[in-house]
Amino acid sequence: MTLLRQRPRARLPSVCAAALAVFAASGALAHHSYAMFDRTATRVFTGVVSDVEPGADHLQIFFAPMNEQRDGVERDEQGKPMLWSLEMTGAASVARYGITVSGFPPGTIFSVGLHPARDGGRAGFVYRTTDNQSVLFKCPERVRPAPGKHCDSVEGATLHGTDTRLPSPTMP
Repeated sequence: MTLLRQRPRARLPSVCAAALAVFAASGALAHHSYAMFDRTATRVFTGVVSDVEPGADHLQIFFAPMNEQRDGVERDEQGKPMLWSLEMTGAASVARYGITVSGFPPGTIFSVGLHPARDGGRAGFVYRTTDNQSVLFKCPERVRPAPGKHCDSVEGATLHGTDTRLPSPTMP
């Protein structure tokens, strides 16, 4: 009888360890679900790169959106550039489209569609079509688009992605 009682207790640490592993894995998967972004909404920006942070899980481009005249960037009440964060898949994944730290140095002008953060923060996930295509256009060095236009309208702009046109925005 003593042996029967000890067996379930002996398995308890194993069961707890397995449950903890499943719980930890589900948290990691939830992080990679992109649930914090509204995939029903689309914004299109032309902006100026301030920094690129590569990562195995996500590459982020930090940028300041350009104003409609395309002669400067949008600024907050203190006069500081209003920085946004564009999140993409892992650095190795987007590198095949030329989206790298060296390919997008600070000062690079680019245009992109994004799904904005649900909480209204200045962040977004790169726009994806229903068949998982995305697009980003980079203006030639030191060339800005005309007022109200994006890099896809500039001669010599380069395409970085799998789609060939910017999405239509569903919100300003």
